[in-house]
Amino acid sequence: MRAVAAGGWHSACVSDGGDLYVWGWNESGQLGLPSRAVAEKRAEDEDVGAGPEDPPLPEELPGAAFISIQAFPALLDLPLEPAVAAVSCGSRHTAALTRGGELYTWGWVCTALPAGKYGQLGHGDRANCDHPRRVEQLWAEGLRAQEVVCGPWNTYVCVLQQGGVRGSHPPSTAPALQAGTEPGSCRAELSPHP
Repeated sequence: MRAVAAGGWHSACVSDGGDLYVWGWNESGQLGLPSRAVAEKRAEDEDVGAGPEDPPLPEELPGAAFISIQAFPALLDLPLEPAVAAVSCGSRHTAALTRGGELYTWGWVCTALPAGKYGQLGHGDRANCDHPRRVEQLWAEGLRAQEVVCGPWNTYVCVLQQGGVRGSHPPSTAPALQAGTEPGSCRAELSPHP
């Protein structure tokens, strides 16, 4: 194995060939595998304003096969690029960096009010995610991730602009990417925009 990461409730590792393996607790979707809690919340959110009917129970959801605990390493495929270079685990979220500089995140955002206040996934929404999603903000800005480190409720990422120039991200309505721009600095944090 090339890298191993441990979070509050889960672990992940990357093989020399770029395969990503995950195991542990999956209550918040931090393994990138189908999570009952995430599916229930998604069904509840989709049902808001739909009428007097009760939302479907998790076992009634199409294709319902949930994983609460993954006791041994399971191979996890990323949607677009299979070769993973690095992985980091937060308390209940995960970030994976591909060899092509793409950053994927998944897991817990925050279930307390206001939901999503930490923004550690960097997707610009306030939803927990039980599958790997590319952080589109980085890609749209021409930034390529070089390193990633998850804290308990945050994610730090070192980014470079295409062409190798260190970049910083201007304010926007998406989650802010705060990047170090001093020579030798390589840190950025995905966080909600103030």
